[in-house]
Amino acid sequence: MQDSIRLIVGLGNPGSEYENTRHNAGAWLLNEVARRYGVQLKPEKKFHGLCGKAQIKGQDVFLLFPTTFMNRSGQAVQALANFYKIPVNQILVVHDELDLPSGIARFKQGGGHGGQNGLKDIISKMANDKNFYRLRIGIGHPGDKTKVTGHVLGKPNKDEQNKIEAAIDAAADEIDSAVSGDWSGAMNRLHTFKA
Repeated sequence: MQDSIRLIVGLGNPGSEYENTRHNAGAWLLNEVARRYGVQLKPEKKFHGLCGKAQIKGQDVFLLFPTTFMNRSGQAVQALANFYKIPVNQILVVHDELDLPSGIARFKQGGGHGGQNGLKDIISKMANDKNFYRLRIGIGHPGDKTKVTGHVLGKPNKDEQNKIEAAIDAAADEIDSAVSGDWSGAMNRLHTFKA
């Protein structure tokens, strides 16, 4: 894993009613990266989302928040990646992860969608190429699959929120390493972090 990153996508749902829900953990990280690099995310019709460009480690990196709703995230990713000719292995998708507890964040490359609708749509729109990188932000599992929808669309309690924010901070610290292709360094540091 030595690919450099040219596009970071933060998944979530648009609208103030979803802004603080667990499902928007990917968008929270994207906003933190935008804040750190002084980027304003602006509506971009042709990319179906909020978009900006950061200078990270001397290279241009696009930041994208799809405003299509989670299950159609691939539309935005496909539009921007095709326009700027960004290959799948130079895309990092940040999303909420039920299978990790709050306070944990993990990088990985490739793999399935694990039921995450945003990932599912991105994979289908990118010609079933699953080789993009992921940054999984743990939101914990409610313990029963019938409670999953309410959990991801619910707001975390104060303790969970603090843990998720700490994991987002730790992950944002590693974005420059990920962008420059130092995945082993980024993983070694982030994967030993626990809020």
